[in-house]
Amino acid sequence: MILSTYDRLATTLDRVAPNLLPLLARLTFAGVLLTYFWKSALTKVGDGIFGVFSPSLGAYAQIFPKAMEAVGYDASQLGLFHWAVVVAGTLAEFILPLLIMLGLFTRLAALGMIGFIAVQSLTDLFGHGGIAHDGTLGAWFDGAPDALILDQRGFWVLGLLVLVGLGGGWLSADRLIRNGLSARPVSQPQ
Repeated sequence: MILSTYDRLATTLDRVAPNLLPLLARLTFAGVLLTYFWKSALTKVGDGIFGVFSPSLGAYAQIFPKAMEAVGYDASQLGLFHWAVVVAGTLAEFILPLLIMLGLFTRLAALGMIGFIAVQSLTDLFGHGGIAHDGTLGAWFDGAPDALILDQRGFWVLGLLVLVGLGGGWLSADRLIRNGLSARPVSQPQ
């Protein structure tokens, strides 16, 4: 009796989980990280309607802290490479979370966010000196779940890996597009 009930429950979960887990991962991402990344991106935008293409001084200081220190915080002394990275990073902070929230190109957007979080973490550790502070990197299996990098961002990446592996799930633009494409009649060659 107990085993058959468990088996029925497991069978139902096997059927539902591939669509429910991605939806929950997207909702959790939107509820926890969407505003975080957008607020961070807003600190990087310069003045005017095209401010994303004229990044703020803070954008350069956040992304290239050591290079900015070396040039006395004069971003005009940095090159095209630095500008391109700052603009791309700022755009990524706006666009990738939006794509995840909408469930549009979900796998690619989640993979991009994982890369973004890896670069963000390395910059926090080595660019901003977080590696020198106890607790910033943290350690797994230490009984303290509050480290900024390994603990917190490990959970961020886990949720994103669900999206990489399973896609957007229910209520995603990916699903609407896929269903729309599969509903089209296939034309026959003449």
